[in-house]
Amino acid sequence: MLSQLNFLSQSSKPLPFSPVSLHNQTLTLHQNDAQALPFSPAINYHSVSLKTTTVSAMTSNSNLSNHAVTSNGISEPDLDRFADVGNKLADAAGEVIRKYFRKKFEIIDKEDLSPVTIADRTAEEAMVLIIQENLPSHAIFGEENGWRCKEKFADYVWVLDPIDGTKSFITGKPLFGTLIALLHKGKPILGVIDQPVLRERWIGISGKCTTLNGEEVSTRTCAKLSQAYLYTTSPHLFKGDAEEAFARVRNKVKVPLYGCDCYAYALLASGYVDLVIESGLQPYDVLALIPVIEGAGGVITDWRGDQLYWEASSDARATSFNVIAAGDKQIHQQALDVLQWQ
Repeated sequence: MLSQLNFLSQSSKPLPFSPVSLHNQTLTLHQNDAQALPFSPAINYHSVSLKTTTVSAMTSNSNLSNHAVTSNGISEPDLDRFADVGNKLADAAGEVIRKYFRKKFEIIDKEDLSPVTIADRTAEEAMVLIIQENLPSHAIFGEENGWRCKEKFADYVWVLDPIDGTKSFITGKPLFGTLIALLHKGKPILGVIDQPVLRERWIGISGKCTTLNGEEVSTRTCAKLSQAYLYTTSPHLFKGDAEEAFARVRNKVKVPLYGCDCYAYALLASGYVDLVIESGLQPYDVLALIPVIEGAGGVITDWRGDQLYWEASSDARATSFNVIAAGDKQIHQQALDVLQWQ
């Protein structure tokens, strides 16, 4: 290869042949032929064979790289396009949310007594319109309005939580976030955690490293549970056996911390926290976290250590998840052992 590079780099005039125009042919250059060239190539004159199959192979490899297919069977250009749409969704939701943050507005209690505001509903609608405009064949499952698609099933489903941590939002604490997930046949291939007030955006894409505002991030090493910093939204959200299981882990970590909602998972992805343990989460609370945590080198499962999975459809019910995320596989297993969840 080096000889070929020297051969080409020293030429200031067109060669007396065109390698690209030849197909499955071999051009043999001998010493006498080389003397007729307008330069002195740094090569062995006995014989040099230039095969156009080399050029063809290079061209073919280039074409393949432009249309690389991921392990999920999705092309790189499609993944990039989906990520671009994900960014647009976060931008649109953020614009709405900032307008209402620390302002006076009506707070409505839903059937499950969780609060909802005009900011939640308007932000979700802003995202829905963008998906319908850019990817009309994709289905949508939003926290506020559920399933949106003419069909009962879809290969691609966007799962949206406009404000994860509405209680933080309505009390003026900027530790809530917008969660955006794209599922392909039930598997999260794209996840976004966006904090619109602090303007921090974590993006996880299947097979790629997680980024924060365009810079790659990673979890940190923590081999012992006794050295771990643990987050959960509130200890009051655990009930019955789950409360006891959480307490067992809490009593073994170095520092238990509270009150971050989805932002705790973002901090874990950036290497500031070691464990996040929560109970009773809905699919729209969880699915966006998976690509972000895994793309940063972390682990996120249910309390049994099983993969988190939810296949959205028009008939699907929002499953409740007990979730554990860890930056290090060792403390993930140690925490599972202490949870003893059956």
